Amino acid sequence: MRYEFKYYASSDQLEALRNMLQPFTLPDEYAAEQAGGHYTVRSIYFDTPNFQMYHRKQDHFAHRMKVRLRGYNIGNDESKVFLELKRKYEGPILKNRCGLPYGVVKKIFQGAAVDDLLPEIGKPDNLRRFFYQIYQHRLKPVVTVAYEREVFLSKLWDPENNLRITIDKNLRAIPYPGVDELYEERNVQHPLPHQFILEVKFNQYCPVWMKPILAHFSLQKAPASKYVLCIDAQPEIKTDHWGGPLLRGKPLFFGKK
Repeated sequence: MRYEFKYYASSDQLEALRNMLQPFTLPDEYAAEQAGGHYTVRSIYFDTPNFQMYHRKQDHFAHRMKVRLRGYNIGNDESKVFLELKRKYEGPILKNRCGLPYGVVKKIFQGAAVDDLLPEIGKPDNLRRFFYQIYQHRLKPVVTVAYEREVFLSKLWDPENNLRITIDKNLRAIPYPGVDELYEERNVQHPLPHQFILEVKFNQYCPVWMKPILAHFSLQKAPASKYVLCIDAQPEIKTDHWGGPLLRGKPLFFGKK
């Protein structure tokens, strides 16, 4: 189980926030080696025909789930992507994910049997959980959520707490993606043109030094679902074009052809 505290902050606070985090944190190695000190997160979100997952979040259900395909930066069929189920049980977060090459993901959505691909799959149980949700609830991709992420880790590292502080900026929404369009951006909308989202993630406790930093910027914990923000930025998503194929120009099969 994991906890996530989220805050909206103004873009003009970004540099000052970095400076206040600096005495207590170190940049994540993967983010630090990227140009600009950040990497791009790209997620295709799936939902039911009546947008059940969107509405459960909007209606403040204590138990809810997100289903997404996630990749990073710019990739190709050899790039590792992740099939993720993210569940929230009141406060804590539980995530199941399976990482495998993007080309393999596309083969499965095109009808390749999972059992035939097991040598290429790291966590088949999580893969089966993911596709159970896809098939059981008739999920289809509704929006790609993209943003740049900076990551900071505590200098006093506690592996049991696993503190991660992220700054997610330049949030973008791309409507109606095919599963084969994870790395494409078209018809882009910007739900938070002058803000970024600060997230504090931990297993057990929020560090005491974080509280005065939040108070300095007058940041208040708030719901900040990027999926909901991107849907709300494009309300036509909920009314138009439903029923298209998961993989553009190709049918979706539910097992071996």
